[in-house]
Amino acid sequence: MSNMDQYRIAKEPFYQARGKEVALYEAAYAARLPVMLKGPTGCGKSRFVEHMAWKLGKPLITVACNEDMTASDLVGRYLLDANGTRWLDGPLTVAARYGAICYLDEIVEARQDTTVVIHPLTDHRRTLPLEKKGELVQAHPDFQLVISYNPGYQSLMKDLKQSTKQRFAAMEFDYADADVEAGIVAREANIGMDVAAKLVKIGLAARALKGHGLDEGISTRLLVYAATLMNGGIEPADACRMALVRPITDDADIRDTLDSAVDSVFG
Repeated sequence: MSNMDQYRIAKEPFYQARGKEVALYEAAYAARLPVMLKGPTGCGKSRFVEHMAWKLGKPLITVACNEDMTASDLVGRYLLDANGTRWLDGPLTVAARYGAICYLDEIVEARQDTTVVIHPLTDHRRTLPLEKKGELVQAHPDFQLVISYNPGYQSLMKDLKQSTKQRFAAMEFDYADADVEAGIVAREANIGMDVAAKLVKIGLAARALKGHGLDEGISTRLLVYAATLMNGGIEPADACRMALVRPITDDADIRDTLDSAVDSVFG
């Protein structure tokens, strides 16, 4: 038996609810519906899943999807060792076999031939075929599949197929309202609300440029990084340039625009 304790979240992850999402997720989990979380990078999707796994008392196995990920990375493979070959379950198989919540983060980054392996787990079958091993895993009653993706990045090359999307109940996430986001930043980085509010103001200025030179705005996560640097004694303007501006753009004009916004807020 796999030791699932390593996947249990011991301490409550801070999550600031913004609507009915907690009750909606609890209802989806009660019915073991697969859930899709949609929203921009760094808006709290992963933290929400961690919080719900803690609240429900269920183990959570998170997979950060990428374009090199194969189906074997998800379901498992044979490995060579001193005694010959042995099978090693992948994270999706471990979750299905032992009853964890499996969270596939940014699933559109994975190849479409990889995402197809999740289909039998997302309908009435709740099974996972291990073709290389010749085994059909029946999902544990506690198993649930959760995926996330960023619709802002979708393109013809990187989008979920309709045949995949229509297997999930979906919840939309966005950045919190300014006052709520400031409270999140203040709590996460242990910084004053006045400073947190200024950081959010810069974040809002950057998000207004999305689609006008920026692919993605400044995330709540990056605002927390800037506040953390300030707590470490870094000057506010320097912290903002390092955590908010330089990570999101290499374009000189956009960078200058954001640097100016930083100076106007913290100057």
